[in-house]
Amino acid sequence: MRLRVNINPDIAALMQAEIAAGEKAVSAAMREAGGSLKSAWRTQITGAGLGTRLGNSIRLATFPRTSNSLNAAALVWSKAPVIIGAHDTGPLIRSKDGFWLAIPTAAAGKSTRGGRITPGEWERRTGLRLRFIYRRRGPSLLVAEGRLNTKGRAVASRSKTGRGVATVPIFLLVPQVKLRKRLDLARDAERAVDGVPGLIVERWSSRLSG
Repeated sequence: MRLRVNINPDIAALMQAEIAAGEKAVSAAMREAGGSLKSAWRTQITGAGLGTRLGNSIRLATFPRTSNSLNAAALVWSKAPVIIGAHDTGPLIRSKDGFWLAIPTAAAGKSTRGGRITPGEWERRTGLRLRFIYRRRGPSLLVAEGRLNTKGRAVASRSKTGRGVATVPIFLLVPQVKLRKRLDLARDAERAVDGVPGLIVERWSSRLSG
């Protein structure tokens, strides 16, 4: 036995309008929630002193890309997940080979490739040799015999008399480093998720009233 139900065209049109309004509301809500989360994460990263470049690694994509849907979604992610994740969790960092971690001092300067310079790069760049000094208390050192230039960086001395030459700490050596947790991305993500139902109701109501 088959039961056939005829729906009034006016009711069918209202149902279609309701569905269309819902699709637009959900899609708009997800775009707004995703945009707000992207902005919040970027603000948190730059506010932590990690720079605008790392902040701009936060990206947003919404789905579907060109249409509306009741199943619309927003994805917020970073193009530098390892760096962001490290500052978000505050991990304990150890050397891969079980040796020392070399932390450059101000006298070491910066790497030509950006970021922290390594002992090998420093020796190649300056032509100076690093010497290991073990200390019972406090970090051990890699030092060099040179002079400090006007920027406070160690360079080779041109003096034939040795005037101005000093033993300069170039790297601090430690077995491990606990990276300070500087971000709380989950906090902003939870706020964004909690706000989605209200955004959907707001957008849906405004479209129906309009």
